[in-house]
Amino acid sequence: MFSSPFKSVVFVSLLCLFLVLPALSGTHQQTVDNPAVAIAALSSTMAANAPKTSSELVLSEADVLYDSMRLKRLGLARKAFEYAWKGYKALLEKGRLGRDEVLSICDFSQSSRRKRLYVIDVEQKKVLLNTYVAHGRNSGGEYAQSFSNSPESHKSSLGFYITRHTYYGEHGLALKIDGVEKGINDNASERNIVVHGSQYVGQGFLRSNKFNGRSFGCPAIPATETQKVIKTIQDGSCLFIYHPTKYYLTKSRILNG
Repeated sequence: MFSSPFKSVVFVSLLCLFLVLPALSGTHQQTVDNPAVAIAALSSTMAANAPKTSSELVLSEADVLYDSMRLKRLGLARKAFEYAWKGYKALLEKGRLGRDEVLSICDFSQSSRRKRLYVIDVEQKKVLLNTYVAHGRNSGGEYAQSFSNSPESHKSSLGFYITRHTYYGEHGLALKIDGVEKGINDNASERNIVVHGSQYVGQGFLRSNKFNGRSFGCPAIPATETQKVIKTIQDGSCLFIYHPTKYYLTKSRILNG
């Protein structure tokens, strides 16, 4: 269902090309007199410009959505969205998602001073929420640089997660998430990696600190936004934690499958 925007863009672009090019060439009269020639030319152009593989189609969809939602303006890296979209579509095709209308992305290529959590409504094609999110204390200072799937590492784990149910713990309302990438983040439950609110994340904390606080590996969010974020993404949606780490990008079966 998400290929429609791409098809529309291609069709409109080619239609404009079809209308303009004859005026710039010596074949204008032939095109007018022989519609079959025009149709054949247009079909040939569409075939030449159409994606050749499903992977190319997914990438094209991602580019259209990234630009239409103006995600660059909000700071989200294009690559982060392209990878997120590819993994989201893969999980969707496998029937792994209980909710397919929401895609959340933590872009850990950005400073923790930035609002680097993006919650996107993929049906309405708009950003629902954009806020701060913490990385693990042993992953780095202002910037996350090191990641782990090991218990007690106090590092963030990259990759794709599926949100589950809520509960109340030491941080109040929290959201369970399942890491779905073997050897990369599948120890999330054992490590008690959850989405929860915290006072060490947010604009208030930044007023007196150089960068946001860090967690034991959880994607912690501002306490004032806990209810809103968790309610929006709970119960089976896709969450992607991104960083341009070569090990992850080359080992992820979801991205390379």
